[in-house]
Amino acid sequence: MKSRTRLLAVAVGVGLLAACAPSAPSAGGGTGSTGGKEVTDATLTIATTTDVVNYNPLVGNSRSDYWITNLMYPHLLSIGPDGEKQPELAQKWGYVNPTTGYYEIRSGMKWSDGQPLTAKDVAYTLNATKKDAPAGTLTGQLTNMVSATAVSDTRVEVKLSAPDSTVIPEVGFWGNIVPEHVFEPAGSVAKFANDGSNGGWVSAGPYVLKDVQRGQSYTMERVDDYPLVDGGKPKAAKIVYRVFPDVNTEILSLKNGDVDVIANTLPPAQVKSLQSTSGIKVATVPGLGYSHMTYNMTKPDLAKKEVRQALAQSVDYVAIRKVVLQDQGVSTGSSPIMPVLKNFYDDSIKEYKYDPDGAKKLLEQAGYKADGSGNFPLTFRMIYSLQDPVTTQWATLVKDGAAKAGITIELQGLERNTYLAKTDDGDFDIYAGNFAIMDDPATNMALTYLPKGAINYSYVDDPKLNDLINQARTTFERDDQKPLLQKAAKMVHDNVYDNVMYTQNLYVAYRSDWSGFQIKPSELLSIVNPISVASATKSEK
Repeated sequence: MKSRTRLLAVAVGVGLLAACAPSAPSAGGGTGSTGGKEVTDATLTIATTTDVVNYNPLVGNSRSDYWITNLMYPHLLSIGPDGEKQPELAQKWGYVNPTTGYYEIRSGMKWSDGQPLTAKDVAYTLNATKKDAPAGTLTGQLTNMVSATAVSDTRVEVKLSAPDSTVIPEVGFWGNIVPEHVFEPAGSVAKFANDGSNGGWVSAGPYVLKDVQRGQSYTMERVDDYPLVDGGKPKAAKIVYRVFPDVNTEILSLKNGDVDVIANTLPPAQVKSLQSTSGIKVATVPGLGYSHMTYNMTKPDLAKKEVRQALAQSVDYVAIRKVVLQDQGVSTGSSPIMPVLKNFYDDSIKEYKYDPDGAKKLLEQAGYKADGSGNFPLTFRMIYSLQDPVTTQWATLVKDGAAKAGITIELQGLERNTYLAKTDDGDFDIYAGNFAIMDDPATNMALTYLPKGAINYSYVDDPKLNDLINQARTTFERDDQKPLLQKAAKMVHDNVYDNVMYTQNLYVAYRSDWSGFQIKPSELLSIVNPISVASATKSEK
């Protein structure tokens, strides 16, 4: 265990970071590209391709869930373009001893029904999530949390069962805070629908949901007192999320002026066209996530390392990034640690080589025999979301590459919510998808590769890997974490516990008569994060 002195040094550093965090880059000036007069009480219409599945932010897992509930239930921390944490509801955070962390939250915050937002709401949210274990990302961050206590109206202290350097920053970033006076009477936070049927929604964000037309729109109204934005009041009076069947329909509606923003990122092939379209602006969003395939190791064939290695060698990664991503994708070296995380990235880990013949040799070594046509008795079903246009395109290239190695892949493109359900149930051989934010290697690996990890879609359980990850989580000095995480990344790579294909910067489009958006990294935040949406201003033409 590291000494108390070294641990406290980390805590002080985190506190200073919170107090001095840089502001996010802005998309457009304060008055818009037209330079016209500001439109008061404007309505900002945002396009999405998915309905809300869960209104409870502790359970939600679709993009629309996240975008809409984020405008009502604040996070303790946000994130900068470099992946470093920034203050949101919490102004300071850190550790007071090896097993006690803390958050100092803003004073004077209120819920939209007039009830104060205090440290009691924060403690309730963390304790209830720990107790009820809702199926959301926050639950996976609380493994080593014992309890949270409001020691004052603005200070929460978090007791840990063991030293864990990831808990305070990651819980602060991923966990929405919910109102105790609304959620506690409903019982289990894992079962509470929070669908507005008990008198509507209560918000401590810039907007509150007022009307739902499923399959069509979600209308949110301004909360006048929102101190996290300049002026203390959101600019737009209403936010309307409109649901479209696909991104092409969204783009057409943006060009026609029927919507003001497309929330999901643009397909690479559309970026250049929209950049030169009159009346539309395209913003660059830093990418902190990656696209990948995981192989379900509960399946007997995929439990064999040689089969996973053969599948990895049957993918033409360079062609995917060039043809599908229009050279907007960046290789991670097939590592789960991205190059942007310079403190941890290991450039000695190299991308899997595209080698169908080598894949065949691996299968032969594993005891498989090809028929007269060169095909092996291996057929795998790969699931992906039809609402993800990029993955939809490269899925075909993956299938074609596997065929050259004598492996049959059956593509199963699914409506997003069905895809998420099958993912949760392990109903797949190969999962193809992406994670929007992989900001902390120790946390990400714990969630992705530990046996009870919330996003362990490969179902890996490797004692040596588990030990490296757990050592990294209990190490507070970055210089000491680095070799542990790099060893873990190499083990993931060599055993193909995950096939990380690329990371990329992302692009979002909006009407040029809107400006003031505050860019945050990842598709989940981009220009539809709470501060950005509340800062957006429309100008008269």
